[in-house]
Amino acid sequence: MHSSLASRLLVRLLLLFALVTVVSIAILTKWGFDELTAQTDKDSHANPSETNGYNYALSARDAEIERLKHEVLTLRAQLVLLQNNRSGGNNNGVPGKVPLQGSGYAASSSSISNNNNTQLHQTDTTTAPLTHHYDCSSYIRKQVGAAEILHGLPLNNEYEMIPFNHFTFTRVYPIDLGLGKRVVEKPIGYRRRDLLEAVNKALESLNRNYTARVRAKGLTATELGRYTLDDFVEGIYRTEPTTGSQYELYFQSIKHQTNVVRKALIMRPFAPLQTVQLSEVVASPIIHVILPLAGRLRSFRSFVQMLGKLADRRLQLIVVYFGESGLKEAQEIAAGVERAQLVALNETFSRAKALRLGAEHIQPQAEKVTQDALLFMCDVDIVFTAKFLERCRWNTAPAKKVYYPVVFSLYNPHVVYTLQGKPLPSEEEQLLISRDTGFWRDFGYGMTCQYRSDFLQIRGFDEEIVGWGGEDVMLYRKYVRSKIKIIRATDPGIFHRWHTKICTGSLSADQYRACIRSRALNEASHAQLGFLAFQDEIAAAGAMHGGVSMAHS
Repeated sequence: MHSSLASRLLVRLLLLFALVTVVSIAILTKWGFDELTAQTDKDSHANPSETNGYNYALSARDAEIERLKHEVLTLRAQLVLLQNNRSGGNNNGVPGKVPLQGSGYAASSSSISNNNNTQLHQTDTTTAPLTHHYDCSSYIRKQVGAAEILHGLPLNNEYEMIPFNHFTFTRVYPIDLGLGKRVVEKPIGYRRRDLLEAVNKALESLNRNYTARVRAKGLTATELGRYTLDDFVEGIYRTEPTTGSQYELYFQSIKHQTNVVRKALIMRPFAPLQTVQLSEVVASPIIHVILPLAGRLRSFRSFVQMLGKLADRRLQLIVVYFGESGLKEAQEIAAGVERAQLVALNETFSRAKALRLGAEHIQPQAEKVTQDALLFMCDVDIVFTAKFLERCRWNTAPAKKVYYPVVFSLYNPHVVYTLQGKPLPSEEEQLLISRDTGFWRDFGYGMTCQYRSDFLQIRGFDEEIVGWGGEDVMLYRKYVRSKIKIIRATDPGIFHRWHTKICTGSLSADQYRACIRSRALNEASHAQLGFLAFQDEIAAAGAMHGGVSMAHS
């Protein structure tokens, strides 16, 4: 009995002890957590910089990781570009071309961006600058590729052709034609800055890796020499509205008296200037001057005398003479030229046929060129300088480009100098470019330099056209529609002498209008024609006011 009661009491005591123990543990645990939380809060409020420092460390680590990711992507892109350059993949494998260079823009190719699309799009926030960089480089390459700078582009007609402007450091010969426009001007303001930047960009590219080039050629620094602004010879430029400005610049070292001429193609694709190509101008080929002629023996004699005064002797004259009248005298005059041929035709004059026959009668002599030859299709009233002949060579290349200079056409000297109250100067002294002496003959396409292979490939002139004019425009349109690049630029080294022009009724309607237009434009400037038209009124006014001279116009 007692034993069972004692057992019950013991069990109850154990249960009570266990209950007290559990409650005590719970109370102690609750107080411990509250005190610990309170202490943590107290410490946190007492020293908040520790928490901020920890968060800053986390953000700095994340930023460093992002920077390293960006650097890895950049290095990968540079590595791919280096591999493409070593394998000849840059510039489509064309020798002599350099990668695009510009302020803040490194050269890149579309293959780089294609090969790295996966890496570039892994993290948008870090690759945005790199993606923008490749977008700019890709856009610049697209602009250069779309421009008519390394190759010709087929056009619909001659009015789409954008001509070049010829320039030196001191003179610009603008193609912006029209009555009252200046035919020559000094480069000032934005135009001077623009041209000077292009020349400096070319010099930067020409002198790049100067030390390496000196070592490669085994020369001393003084023997090779750097190019300077003084070595700039001349250039041409134009602006295409959709692609940008193009510059073709020529350099020749003055200090070292070398015959090597280096050419730089520079482009400003509405972005930083880009060096497109650097190359050396090839050796000067013989120029075959083809001259159609019928009569005009006095002018022919002056033409031959002009040839004799030129320092450039790498010329060959081919005269295609029509008719029997004056033939013997023409043969005697041609005999005075060192290298000349005369082809006689007893038929009606046709400039188109004459130029085709002249091209076919070329006989290579001192040159080792087997088939091709450089042609200069000329007229007997044309006067040109040795500098023009250099440009004739520089601006032509077989299957690549032809040269159509804009000739400076002289007014009637009897009108020009009589109105100014001056005596008539010599023929050489009349070769002066000014608003009062002439104009840029933008509507004339008869004077052209091109290789015979291009002339025959494009099937030359339309020989059904007889008489005056028309055949040169048809040939020009053929080149406009082809992929051959046309260099159309003002040239201060070639002049068209004034001569009387007779527009006969045998011409077609289009030919007659063109002849009359040419005759009117060739006579005098707009102001000078005005003085001639109102000379009676001017004379009457002069009588009333004690003599008003037209020379003060």
